[in-house]
Amino acid sequence: MGIVKISEQMHENLRVASNALSRSINAQAEHWMRIGMLAEIYPDLDHRDICQLLIRAEQAGGFDLATLSSIRTAGPGTGTVVGGVQ
Repeated sequence: MGIVKISEQMHENLRVASNALSRSINAQAEHWMRIGMLAEIYPDLDHRDICQLLIRAEQAGGFDLATLSSIRTAGPGTGTVVGGVQ
């Protein structure tokens, strides 16, 4: 764990979003970082697909790049592919 310095404006944005979504400021920041990281890794996915990928990763044991990669390439389900995610 480490310290990340952010602007006052971003901290205020985090505070507002965390209150609105009943998360701690740290949990909100981590959520946004996960979404942003996955959007960069998988630019073909939209927000809904990324959220589904995060849920599947959590069900498979947690968020890590190896889990996400295996879920994305051979995900569970009926074979229906949405935005590249099964």
